[in-house]
Amino acid sequence: MDIETNVDFRGGTVRAARYVRMSTDHQKYSTENQAEIIDQYAARRGFEIVRTYADEGKSGLKLEGRDALKQLIADVRSGAADFEAILVYDVSRWGRFQDADESAYYEFQCREAGIVVHYCAEQFENDGSLSATIIKSMKRAMAGEYCRELSAKVFIGQCRLINLGFRQGGPAGFGLRRLLVDEHRQPKALLSRGEHKSLQTDRVVLTPGPAEEVEVVNRIYRQFVLHRRSEREIAILLNGEGVLTDLARPWTRGTVHQVLTNEKYVGNNVYNRVSFKLKKKRVINEPDQWVRADGAFEGIVDPDFFIAAQRIIEERSRRFTDAEMLERLTTLLGERGCLSGLIIDEVEGMPSSATYRSRFGSLVRAYQLVGYATDRDYRYLETNRALRALHPRVVEQTVAGIRALGAKVRVDPATDLLTINEEFTASLSIVRCASLDGRNRWKIRLDTGLRPDITIAARMAPGNEAVGDYYLLPWLDMGGAARLRLGEDNGVFLDAYRHDSLDGFLDLTRRTDLRLAA
Repeated sequence: MDIETNVDFRGGTVRAARYVRMSTDHQKYSTENQAEIIDQYAARRGFEIVRTYADEGKSGLKLEGRDALKQLIADVRSGAADFEAILVYDVSRWGRFQDADESAYYEFQCREAGIVVHYCAEQFENDGSLSATIIKSMKRAMAGEYCRELSAKVFIGQCRLINLGFRQGGPAGFGLRRLLVDEHRQPKALLSRGEHKSLQTDRVVLTPGPAEEVEVVNRIYRQFVLHRRSEREIAILLNGEGVLTDLARPWTRGTVHQVLTNEKYVGNNVYNRVSFKLKKKRVINEPDQWVRADGAFEGIVDPDFFIAAQRIIEERSRRFTDAEMLERLTTLLGERGCLSGLIIDEVEGMPSSATYRSRFGSLVRAYQLVGYATDRDYRYLETNRALRALHPRVVEQTVAGIRALGAKVRVDPATDLLTINEEFTASLSIVRCASLDGRNRWKIRLDTGLRPDITIAARMAPGNEAVGDYYLLPWLDMGGAARLRLGEDNGVFLDAYRHDSLDGFLDLTRRTDLRLAA
């Protein structure tokens, strides 16, 4: 956070604070450009800039991490602000919050304190008029939507690069190194920890590290597979020899276990095991959501050794009954007071966290069975899994109904986009019902990438066990919106698209013979 103060007063001017933000360290001149436009605005309007709040290299998705904006809001709330206006370059610099109401909330706090926020590069006056309110609301929504669209495009691009055999982020791990290659896959240089590629056409792959590290990795596998030593015994052995991990730390049961279970050591490229999109909470994805490319890199472990290690880990856990696994989990909870995958993997003689996921469906379900309640409500994960399983069945039923009426339908295997009679497209979305304060709400996401002519939104009934109704949403009528929030009653404009069944949609696909009239 950078704060400049100027206590010089001039008569006839309005004291103002300047807020600037840039998203990444690569935007070298972003804050300077913003400050220049703001200064020009201040000179024209008679503002005296007495303070500058600057967030450099900070994302606008959340307030967290934006120390300057938090300080600005704190100064406003406490009455310590020695200014009457806040000058910001544009709406997006104030924030790209995923909930536009959050952006409005921070501005409202300033206005409530008698401090007006001015957007200096926007084409509207922030004067509270109807037109300004509408435009500002659209700008806020567009600022958030920009990040959502960018996130989706980046994810698609990353998945494609994974399939092509390129590494997407993360440290290489012990025994491996990150190798920078050009667009022709010709090696350029090894990347040290903290180094990144600078050219857009360059890519990163994994390559074997120093021979001594590769030997240590293979020793770990030999000790585990041939000599049947446990992860903890191997960790003690390595620490006794003075061998450190790639992070220059002593080995633990967990770090040895990671070497024994990570497919990158046999050359497989696996991505999307954990999601952290748009600065939201981290989500552990199911294996069917992983993106993988087998044999993408040069492996440093014999595949037979790797398979044998996985079998030993599976067999070691298979001998436990469900009751025994839960008993050990209960004991661990009593000893530690909390549970996590890492805590489980560090305990000798304990089934691995992956085994708990496999046996009970998820770690959260295992936690519930032993009475451990986290501070987060994970029920939505189980609901989402059920809805993902339901989606292909509904698509299949819809396709069957279309074909039963004599129409032709083609299904894109990658996106499930339906092309009907080669005339129009449709996509089907299963929408979860969320109950908030006794009221039911549904969030419908419209695919702005595919832009189907019609989006079929199947709204789940409360409880999310069966489809309640359908909304047939034409792309042209939705105005390019990416998301709709629905309640029980939504007014004539939206509820006009509501149907109790898909019969209305199926009628659209029906082929009708036309006879020429003489």
